[in-house]
Amino acid sequence: MENKIITLNKTSLHNSHIKLKAKMVDFAGYLMPINYAQGIKSEYHSIRENVGLFDVSHMGIFKIHGKGADNFLNRVLSNNILKIQSNNAMYTVMCNQNGGIIDDLILYKMDDYFILIVNASNKEKNLNWLNSQNDSNDVFIEDKSDSTSLVAIQGPESRNKLEEILKFNLGNMNFYQCEKINYENSSLFIARTGYTGELGYEILGDCETINKIWGKMISSGVSPCGLAVRDILRIEMGYCLYGHEIDESRNAIEAGLSWILDKDSDFIGKEVIFNKANQQQKIIFLKMLERGIPRQGCEILCEGEKIGNVTSGTFSYLLNAGLGIGYIDRDIKEYDNCSILIRGKNYKVDLKKTPFLKNTSLRK
Repeated sequence: MENKIITLNKTSLHNSHIKLKAKMVDFAGYLMPINYAQGIKSEYHSIRENVGLFDVSHMGIFKIHGKGADNFLNRVLSNNILKIQSNNAMYTVMCNQNGGIIDDLILYKMDDYFILIVNASNKEKNLNWLNSQNDSNDVFIEDKSDSTSLVAIQGPESRNKLEEILKFNLGNMNFYQCEKINYENSSLFIARTGYTGELGYEILGDCETINKIWGKMISSGVSPCGLAVRDILRIEMGYCLYGHEIDESRNAIEAGLSWILDKDSDFIGKEVIFNKANQQQKIIFLKMLERGIPRQGCEILCEGEKIGNVTSGTFSYLLNAGLGIGYIDRDIKEYDNCSILIRGKNYKVDLKKTPFLKNTSLRK
């Protein structure tokens, strides 16, 4: 029997990662940096205290336009798309008829088109779903993933550094706003969004221009950061990750995402999602009270009885403790005497309804 050879995709910044001695791993079919030579802890403090840079070009980039684009997106996405103004972004989910989450994504609205940035692992699935739901001659869906690159500069000093590199004033760009600018005869799309919980921006453009910007940032002392630290940062903030906290078996209300579900919109899966019979669990955030790191699948116990499972876990350098996200039974009201089971041993944990890390530079 022949072994099947799997060829992994590479982003346009791949050679830069190799030069920076990045440890490369398979992530969603792409060779991506999990960390660089300086180490994960150094990358972490760069983001929380200064500035760091991520290659997120593996994400899916879709351009949607046409006279019917607004109404089409308002049907396939959970938020009220008709309320969003130009040069603004919106976090939302796309659900199937059973209410399961096909993907979580960010929608950006420009004057005459929309940009959808979707999870790398779901690109093909998302594109197929969008096309299957598009029965209009006035809606056009273009996959721009291979012709563009995307980087994220994040951290309290990200605005200052980006203004220094681009020679462009970002002071008037508020959280979840976006803008198209000209840079060295190229068009750049800049959004004040990110996945770290800090002040930050995401920059989309042609591959050549993004490579130039990456090089200038690295040369100016910005720390490159990989997938490992990105996971720590998002868990500290309580951000969901597809395949862990959310998937097609998960109700968005269970995932704590009711704030992105518009009751007045007639989006796909709405009736199933709002049916309380389909809301059996609720998301929870946990902090280790003993030395240990929670991992996906660990059982969550209360008074010795299983009440749920961990979906993500990490060690927080800032809080000096293991942190996790998970789901517990919806009817659980008291969180006293709780623990998680790691390799057959109980470890005490503190359970909370909200994430443990607050007061970041996110909205400054």
